[in-house]
Formats: sequence, C-alpha cells, structure tokens
Amino acid sequence: MAEGPDSTPDAVPPEPTKEKSKRKSWLRRVVVGVIVLAVVGAAAAGGLAFGLQRLIEQPGPLTAETTVVVPRGTPVVGIATLLQDAGAVRHSGVFALAARWQGRERPMQAGEYLIPAAASVADVITILQSGAQVVRRLTVPEGLTGGEVMAIVAAAEALTGDVPPVGEGTVLPETYHYVHGESRDDVVARMARALDEALADLWLERADDLPLNDPEEALVLASIVERETSLDGERAEVAAVFINRLRRGMRLQSDPTVAYGLTENGAPLGRSLTRRDLRVEHPYNTYVIDRLPPGPIANPGRASIAAVLNPADSDALFFVADGTGGHAFAKTLEEHNRNVAKWRRFLRENGG
Repeated sequence: MAEGPDSTPDAVPPEPTKEKSKRKSWLRRVVVGVIVLAVVGAAAAGGLAFGLQRLIEQPGPLTAETTVVVPRGTPVVGIATLLQDAGAVRHSGVFALAARWQGRERPMQAGEYLIPAAASVADVITILQSGAQVVRRLTVPEGLTGGEVMAIVAAAEALTGDVPPVGEGTVLPETYHYVHGESRDDVVARMARALDEALADLWLERADDLPLNDPEEALVLASIVERETSLDGERAEVAAVFINRLRRGMRLQSDPTVAYGLTENGAPLGRSLTRRDLRVEHPYNTYVIDRLPPGPIANPGRASIAAVLNPADSDALFFVADGTGGHAFAKTLEEHNRNVAKWRRFLRENGG
C-alpha cells in the first residue's frame, strides 16, 4: 500500500531564536575574556620587564672602583653572591635574574674584572660578558741573574704554580702582561720565547766580520756589556772595546765576569774585587782565560744584544769608570793608565 502523509517521520522543529542569541552571547563573552586576559598578561609582563630594566640601570652601591675575581665554572647564582659580598651590587637576586634575562646571547666569563664606582647591574653584566680582564704587569730589569728573575716571578701577585728554573741568558728582560690565574710557568715560557725571537732577529741584522761564531756567543758578550754599563749611550762603545779585544786575541779583563765566577749562582759578591781575585783560576775569570766565558753572567736586554752585534765604530781597547756614572775610553795603555789614575784620585777625594 502506498505511504500516505501520516506515515512520514516527524520533522526536527527549528531552534528558537532566543536560544541562538544566548549561545552567541556566551561565546562572545568567552572570546572577549580570553582577549582581556591576554592583554592584561602582556601588560603585566611588559610592566615587569620595564620595572626590571629600570632597576638594573640604577647606579650601583660602589663609591670607588674595585676588582672582582670570578673563578672558572662559577654559576650565575655564585657570581651574584660574590658581587654582593664585594659591594658591587645591592641584591644578588636582582643580579641573578637580570643576568639570566640579559645574558642569554653572551654568557659571563671567568676572570678578574675592574668594576667602576656606581656601576649599575647592567654595567656589571656587560663588563663580565666582555672578557676584558684586569691586565697585570711584571717587569724584569736588564742584567739580573736567573735567581733574581725567579724571585720577581715568584713575588708576582695572582700568578699560579711554582717558578720553573731560570738561568742566565734564558729570558728577555722586559715588561710582561698577564691576567689573574695565569701560571708562572707560562709567563717564564713567554720570556724565553721573547729572548729567542729577539736574538734571532738581531743576529740577522749583525755587522760584518764580527769575531762571534753564533748567537750564543753574542748573548754571552751581551751579558758582560749589560753588567759593565747601564747607560744607553755607552753600550755600543763598551761592546766595541770587547769586540776589538776579541779580534786582537786580547783577554777581555772584565771585572763582572770575575765576580760572577767567585760566587754561587751569580749571587752578589758583597765586596770589592781584589788583585788576588783577578788571579783566581776559574772559567769566568777573563783576566786569566783567552776567550769568552762558557756562558752568560746575566740576562741581557735587547739593547745590549744589539750593541754587541752592531758595535760603535771605535778603536778603543780600554775603559774605566770616570766618576760621573759613565766611563773614560782609551786606545792605548798609556792613555788608559792616566784615566785609571784620575779614577783613583776621584775615589780618594770622595771616600771611596
């Protein structure tokens, strides 16, 4: 039988308009609420960031510059505590928070740093990020023995480790820079490399026909020149006297070599030389031997090495102190004896 109208399924009645309006209104409120929360959260975060930025840019508590040492491997919290203890920041917590926020791209580095007066937290972080450590200086004067050089290196602050052995003619007297925590062994190694480089360079620029067989002999003679005079204007002339003597096969007759040979490890003799000292047989007594001594008697500077390798144009064979801090030079023994007489008279008149 054909289906009639009464046999069809019931149709779903349409949703009332009032219900639709309520649902849309609720959805709008949710969306607006989410937007409001997002805006408020962003504003709060921005306000927090702004407040922190103002806080870390305020002048710091230091009234005078100070140095701070950050050991290797120290965490941010440890650095913050260290800075607060040193008086460089007011609150370690603020510094730690700022360091994590500001130091994401460039981490802070270990070392010794100079923090200026009134440095802000931001300034301190930038300084520690820079790696620009405090540069210390160690000066080795010309003419010292190895033992004297070792004493200077041992006394240098902020270096680590023991001093390696230093001999005569093994390091270049100069001012060396170093940073906190560097080892004494490394510093002495740099001194030795500096000597090797200077000696090699100056040897290449030496004058022709020098009576020196190799750079080591030049170093030995330079150490004698260094101990004979400390005047820049005299080094080349003193060197010329010894070069002239070597060319003629004459003994060098240098008092500092005699004194060096009479003491252990080049220690100061503590008295004036006597005529008897000049006759003592030892490898460094250049009044007895007909050659250079077997090794340097001190650590000569670059100027003395240069003087030996490029001596003055002089025929002088003798020199003696003249009472003014310098020396009187002579070509002949007779002239030299007159200069010696003047020197002795000066000593008598001045209680020498």
